[in-house]
Amino acid sequence: MFYDKEYDIIVVGAGHAGCEAALASARMGCSVAIFTMNLDNIALMSCNPAIGGLAKSHIVKEIDALGGEMARNTDRAGIQFKVLNKSKGPAVWALRVQCDRQLYRLSMKAVLESQNNIDIKQGMVEKVIVEDGKVKGIETNLGIRFRSKALILTTGTFLRGLIHIGLTSIPAGRAGEFPSTGLSVCLEELGFKLGRLKTGTPPRLDAKTIDFSKTIPQYGDDPPKPFSSSTEKIINPQIPCYITYTNPMTHRIIKENLDRSPLYTGRIHGIGPRYCPSIEDKVVRFADKERHQIFLEPEGLETKEYYANGISTSLPVDVQIALIRSIPGLEEAEMMRPGYAIEYDFVPPTQLKPGLETKLVDGLFHAGQLNGTSGYEEAAAQGLMAGINAALMIQGREPLILGRAEAYIGVMIDDLVTKGTKEPYRMFTSRAEYRLILRQDNADLRLREKGYRVGLFSEEEYSKFIQKKRMIEEEIIRLKETRIKEHEGPPVSLSQILKRPEVCYEDIERIYPSKRLQPSDARLQTELKEQVEIQIKYEGYIKRQMEGVERFRRLEEKKIPYDFNYRGVKGLSKEVIEKLEEVKPISIGQAGRISGVTPAALSILLIALEKSKREETGNEAFRFTP
Repeated sequence: MFYDKEYDIIVVGAGHAGCEAALASARMGCSVAIFTMNLDNIALMSCNPAIGGLAKSHIVKEIDALGGEMARNTDRAGIQFKVLNKSKGPAVWALRVQCDRQLYRLSMKAVLESQNNIDIKQGMVEKVIVEDGKVKGIETNLGIRFRSKALILTTGTFLRGLIHIGLTSIPAGRAGEFPSTGLSVCLEELGFKLGRLKTGTPPRLDAKTIDFSKTIPQYGDDPPKPFSSSTEKIINPQIPCYITYTNPMTHRIIKENLDRSPLYTGRIHGIGPRYCPSIEDKVVRFADKERHQIFLEPEGLETKEYYANGISTSLPVDVQIALIRSIPGLEEAEMMRPGYAIEYDFVPPTQLKPGLETKLVDGLFHAGQLNGTSGYEEAAAQGLMAGINAALMIQGREPLILGRAEAYIGVMIDDLVTKGTKEPYRMFTSRAEYRLILRQDNADLRLREKGYRVGLFSEEEYSKFIQKKRMIEEEIIRLKETRIKEHEGPPVSLSQILKRPEVCYEDIERIYPSKRLQPSDARLQTELKEQVEIQIKYEGYIKRQMEGVERFRRLEEKKIPYDFNYRGVKGLSKEVIEKLEEVKPISIGQAGRISGVTPAALSILLIALEKSKREETGNEAFRFTP
């Protein structure tokens, strides 16, 4: 049977990607239905109870700048806020927020429930309905069909999910939840290639049985600095995390039981995350290390459950207990939940367009771990972009595609659709070529206008942003134009003085205060001063990086038609043709980032495009500018 209501967009999955996708589409005026297997697990933090960290905080700030919800929800649920790398340059500053796991879930659920244009449905989606290469809706395991013009799949680890604890394997999407098998079969029948990945989670411990006197407390910043630019103040109590370490005894226990590890007995076939390996993997791969750090994270204000970050494992339960009790502070620890590994299907993301719509099926979008990524933040960013682009498609508008020089989100999506991934993809600052201009502090200056243009900010919100931007620009002009005489030398500008390593903006302000940077909002005042100081102190470096951005932009502007015939280009190797046909790059710049596409192949392609353009326009004078 068909449900009696048709939707513009259906979102499958209500994790971090699904929530952002549904909210973005609904806020842009589309009717949305979001499906989840369990209404009580919306926005569940399946792994560690924290948001942000190195490079990931940049993504969260960008989500906020575009009009997404993750930053605001993190502020509502945060119980420890800490800026990492503060002793280094601003390009690598990173905010990490410990969250109350249940408060995060309930808060996001409340946002979804109160959002106009969204219907929330509990159900298992088994089939994608496609007619003439276009999405028409979905079918649940109860045989009910729902019509839609677009569909966003955000299935997380649920596609043919398989949990491993020792030599025991349990079909599950995550602990205590059923896997989804029908969708995997449906995607294969539609012609999609599927792969297999693996991730894992550590044991959860009872705080009553932890001796915290043997650990090192880690406190947050005081006062805490919010994630979202719209958050005025953090109101939750703030509590510490704790550090302890493994030791040779822990490592011996693990090595003696590798024959019971599914990772080392061949039971696990999926490829795991290189940068977040299990403790057994760390002990084997880094045999020279005498200890590995464990970060004990509180799961919330109203629970005694602690997340033992650093000992993700799929070893049997008895081995998990033994290795835990070999660790200082955990000698008497009781395990509340065992750690486990989970394998799941993903769809290699080279099958996507840059707007996250699939190449095979019009109107079908993929986001989150389905695309091979790892992490709440990466998933949420993809969900936001998929939601925006699905809505833009329905509205007959061009997709929003962020460039590598515009956002970490742009770097991530370009990496995925251009290069693909064979292991869970995680964002790092080193992945961004232009990280000095892609700082977390200037995310709104880079992206707020784009969020406003697609319809995710009101006129009032956008006016406040324009005012902030103007105040920064006017203050920088004042500092450059105000000159003072020092000793016997020639007059120097205040901006030149501020560039000196030993001088900060507050030093300038004490002697030459500005009337421009005096808003009533104390937090905004701090942000303005920080932004002025960064832009002036790093002006030379930023200018040089912007020159590189301009060269990059010229390559991105050389567009390649989606249906371009690569096989008709003489001189391209079979391997290069196959890679170009698989990715279908939208520009020469993107083509150059495909593994195996050489500079020589790019030159041949440029000549072919020039010839094709001349033939189309009849303009013999047409030339691409090198």
